Amino acid sequence: MKFELVFIPYPIIGHLKSTMEMAKLLVEQETQLTISIIVLPFMSGDETSASAYVASLSAISNDRLRYKDISGGDQPTANFHVGNHIAIVKDTIAKLINDYTTKPDSPRLAGLVVDMFCTSMIDVAKEFNVPSYLFYTSNAGILSLGFHIQKLSDENKYNVTETDFEESEAELIVPSLTRPYPVKCIPIGLATKEWLPLFVNQARKFRELKGILVNTVDELEPHALKFLSSSGNDTPPAYPVGPLLQLEGYKDDEKQLEILQWLDKQPPRSVVFLCFGSVGGFDEKQTREIAVALERSGYRFLWSLRRASPNIDKEHPREFTNLEEILPEGFFDRVKERGKVIGWASQLDILANPAVGGFITHCGWNSMLESLWFGVPMAAWPLYAEQKFNAFMMVEEFGLAVEIRKYWRGNHLAGVGTVMVTTEEIERAIRCLMEEDSDVRKRVDEMSQNCRVALMDGGSSRKALKIFIQDVIKNLS
Repeated sequence: MKFELVFIPYPIIGHLKSTMEMAKLLVEQETQLTISIIVLPFMSGDETSASAYVASLSAISNDRLRYKDISGGDQPTANFHVGNHIAIVKDTIAKLINDYTTKPDSPRLAGLVVDMFCTSMIDVAKEFNVPSYLFYTSNAGILSLGFHIQKLSDENKYNVTETDFEESEAELIVPSLTRPYPVKCIPIGLATKEWLPLFVNQARKFRELKGILVNTVDELEPHALKFLSSSGNDTPPAYPVGPLLQLEGYKDDEKQLEILQWLDKQPPRSVVFLCFGSVGGFDEKQTREIAVALERSGYRFLWSLRRASPNIDKEHPREFTNLEEILPEGFFDRVKERGKVIGWASQLDILANPAVGGFITHCGWNSMLESLWFGVPMAAWPLYAEQKFNAFMMVEEFGLAVEIRKYWRGNHLAGVGTVMVTTEEIERAIRCLMEEDSDVRKRVDEMSQNCRVALMDGGSSRKALKIFIQDVIKNLS
């Protein structure tokens, strides 16, 4: 029996790429499955790179993996709301179903696979009388935390407030973690009056799903996955199918080629790589603190540096126009033999280079998975979203990263309440990160192998993928 799943990713480039990797794995695994991906209008600031990426997908689109691009026409907006596009999504799905009826041997619609930020599409699945599933681009730990806080909130037992949570010494007992979780490490979205109701409602909607595909590995998060699968937990089955990585880089890019050639000249595991994601940037004072720490540490370094955006809703961080004015006087002369400051770079290609021995990261989940895949230890510098949780989990729960500081304050994206990270903190973290025979490095090497084995035939992620496909077919009957 042929069957089809319709994916609806959230319209930012990171989620779109992860969705594509998920879809590719599924159609490779099951020959009777076809997938259509509905591409929504892009978020402001992401439209240029996303448009180029979607255009490239047309070259690999085929009868079993197709893209329905409905992104044209509407102007991108920072205040994007998935609900505004329900009507056109319904029309697109209706046309797909109509095509099934006019062609022989057509597949049957088996369900919608929605993004974690597209839960309003769950009701669209109900209208078409098909199941809905979730593709969760982050980890099982933060998924479990969301379910736990939703339950506490519904029982009026969650009293974390935005006015004092960053000063609190209280701890939460979270079933998906093996140790108490400090309230001051809660992501800001789970502590503010503006955002908490949204995430609580999101977790409620998740409970209506038939299953959740999670971009993680069973060997990495066994405790959280055990919580999600425990009987009586009232959560959908979770399928750990990661790590989902787009392993094709940008080696043909001229600037990237120059960077890789420089890395090729460095000794193995000798370079500290600093990169903070597509919206990570710093002001001049924080930039100087980082520069002094790198100089004092004595280690080789590759620093992807950009200035903080004055308004993240309107533009992403850009490169500084004159680094000589920003960095300490004489900095480039003193470090020119061992350091390189760059703008944007293909993070994946750099982490894959054997010269890289440590990674200072903003703790985005994709970045952390890439670092684990290539066996590169991390120093955690969380900036926004769920990254404070990711940092706690990697440092405290798993011992796969070193800390720069114990607790992080403020909202980096909004430029509110953030506290300077000092030269001393950064330098200490670099020295700890680059220690050759550290326990962290040994654990990262072991987890790197686990991640690779998980995606092989018979590996844990491949098994989870097969179970998901079996359950999709079962839910059709």
